[in-house]
Amino acid sequence: MDIELHYVEAGEGFPLVLLHGNGEDHSYFEHQMEPFSLRYRVIAPDTRGHGKSPRGEAPFTLEQFAEDLKEFLDGLGISRCHLLGFSDGGNIALIFALKYPQYIEKLVVDGANLEPDGLKRSVRLADKAKWTWLKVLEAADPGKKAEFEMVDLMVTQPHIDHLALRSLRMPTLVVAGEKDMILESHTRSIAAPIPSARLAILPGDHFLARKNPEQFNSLVLEFLEKG
Repeated sequence: MDIELHYVEAGEGFPLVLLHGNGEDHSYFEHQMEPFSLRYRVIAPDTRGHGKSPRGEAPFTLEQFAEDLKEFLDGLGISRCHLLGFSDGGNIALIFALKYPQYIEKLVVDGANLEPDGLKRSVRLADKAKWTWLKVLEAADPGKKAEFEMVDLMVTQPHIDHLALRSLRMPTLVVAGEKDMILESHTRSIAAPIPSARLAILPGDHFLARKNPEQFNSLVLEFLEKG
């Protein structure tokens, strides 16, 4: 890896890795670190170009972020973990799980999408308008590149093969909010092909872990601790 990812950790025991969403950092999980760390070694990295992790020179893609995660885990000597990803972090988790399933004991994806059109139309239109505007600005002002790259992730990625999810054999929890920016039909289509997937639609919007932490944490811990 051309960079070192910044991360925070708490607790001891079996590793539980938390992946934040687009434009965020590890602090998204401020309501999860302490309760989860009572039972697990919780590790929350900042994705490349997010938080305190440098951008580096590698491509700014979800596939690259999944490769970064592998090298990050290898660097910590972690060969097996629970993996929880939110939003783009959930997309990274799915890409990682498809390529490196041997690393994952249990998988949790919250507010993930397989394609850009998994987002509600109003969100897609707003993102595309911002993308178009920033693309023009970025051409004239290189300082806008970082902001453009963030929006570009949402407009042009991910592209995860729906049928490939059939190969996932680890226990998987697919979560979304009742008023999520992800279409509920799309969330259901993520869970459907995974043989051992459990689907949970919780009260709230896209940001369940932040806005509905009590119910979110209870659901996740019950899933992870179930034999």
